[in-house]
Amino acid sequence: MTDAPVRIAEADGRQAVLAFSGTLDAPALGVLEELLLDPRLREPGVWTLDMSGLDHIDLACAYALLRTVTRTPEPVALTVRGARPAVHRTLRQAGLDAVAAFTA
Repeated sequence: MTDAPVRIAEADGRQAVLAFSGTLDAPALGVLEELLLDPRLREPGVWTLDMSGLDHIDLACAYALLRTVTRTPEPVALTVRGARPAVHRTLRQAGLDAVAAFTA
């Protein structure tokens, strides 16, 4: 499914890059949660969330990201890259700014 709002762009034993695009809202929550369970995301200790193509994220999806990152057995160094102001604001409302670094 190439039009999914989130995909694993890269994943090796050290780093994972998730690429987001379009709209990530309630209808896409199941897709997001399923992707976050992907075995390729278990090992990497560094995650980059490339949100440069994301137009909108709702709070439920932002909370799903926060839950995943905070419940990993090993700490994950999380960077959110390219989030538009409205997306950044929603991620901040969900508390993701407490566990992630934001870059342009």
